[in-house]
Amino acid sequence: MSKKSLRHFLRGLLAACTLAAASTGSLAQADYPTRPVKLLIPFAPGGATDVLGRLLASGLGEKLRQPVVVENKPGASTVIGASLVAKAPPDGYTLLLGSSSTLTINPAIRPSLPYDPLRSFTPIGMVADMSLVLVAGEATPGKTLKDIVAQAKAEPDKLSYGSFGTGSSVHFGGEMLKSAAGIGMVHVPFNGSAPSLTALMGGQVQVAVDTLVATAPLIKAGKIRPIAVLSAQRLPLLPQVPTVAESGYPGFEMGTWFALLGPAGLPPAVQQKLEQALAEVANTPEMKKKLAELGLTHAWGNGAALKARIETELPRMRAAAARSDIKAD
Repeated sequence: MSKKSLRHFLRGLLAACTLAAASTGSLAQADYPTRPVKLLIPFAPGGATDVLGRLLASGLGEKLRQPVVVENKPGASTVIGASLVAKAPPDGYTLLLGSSSTLTINPAIRPSLPYDPLRSFTPIGMVADMSLVLVAGEATPGKTLKDIVAQAKAEPDKLSYGSFGTGSSVHFGGEMLKSAAGIGMVHVPFNGSAPSLTALMGGQVQVAVDTLVATAPLIKAGKIRPIAVLSAQRLPLLPQVPTVAESGYPGFEMGTWFALLGPAGLPPAVQQKLEQALAEVANTPEMKKKLAELGLTHAWGNGAALKARIETELPRMRAAAARSDIKAD
């Protein structure tokens, strides 16, 4: 065979191999998934977020016809779990139950992250919102936000509020409330909701910002008093409690939320299949009921809606962090 013929032969062979590889890849994407899928939850087992992740895993497993296996990877305010998914192969077999902490709060307060909230992930869809509540202890005078603001203005910086940690969503909620109302309150961070709310009941702090999930049982038991919810609308579990916006600060809104993501570069066919499966799982009456029982609010949105939410919220969180000098521990 001449050199020219050999070159033609090799080129043809290379083209055939390339076409075969592309066809095999497309076929693999069309057949996805062919093995179990891993869902990383960057929170400890046992809480509402863990329960949410396991509900999603069960529902997605039924839709995808493959087991979706939960792995808890808590730590560093979701950074550990998020970075593992950001570095995973973009094949759809490693997913993340991310949160607003992962995608809009950490980037606002941590100058060096092992992931980028937009470039490191493929957005699959929104899952649920978790509302925040301003609560007061029994010994704290006043029943409305107007009362609390008046007290704070009468005795500047003598009012303290508890949170479950520096740089958390509830810390942001407290600081944004201070800014909106033009008041001073001393932030007292605790290592979790339990010690924060225990301190509130014991009178070590006068008010606290926490999640509906953590506060609802204590409100129901009469151990703490709800003042206002930080969400845009009133909550089904606390229909009598006004929003901050209703209490004199129009447009105020702060909460935390959860979303499903994969590594950046997911093949479009895989992304589309996951997005459809999530929509089918999240929008069932059963899932909506279970979310409400957990104290969460149904908030499904597709991948484009999730991307838009990150792009809208991230500048707000950065501005709030700069205004109140919020930094990660």
